[in-house]
Amino acid sequence: MIFLNGDTSDLRAGETLATMLARLGLGLDARGIAVAVDGAVVPQGRWEDFALPADARVEVLTAMQGG
Repeated sequence: MIFLNGDTSDLRAGETLATMLARLGLGLDARGIAVAVDGAVVPQGRWEDFALPADARVEVLTAMQGG
């Protein structure tokens, strides 16, 4: 089971971060997006080939402006 932003998801181990982002309606060229897997940020250049491990905890973060 893969956890996405603290909730269970229908993602499966072996799916790439690119596939996950596409399901969320985000492209690889999305600006202001960061992805962390098990607490470690995955660089954007690795999203296409980074396969999710079993029981991964994934956080997708978006930058916000303001103060």
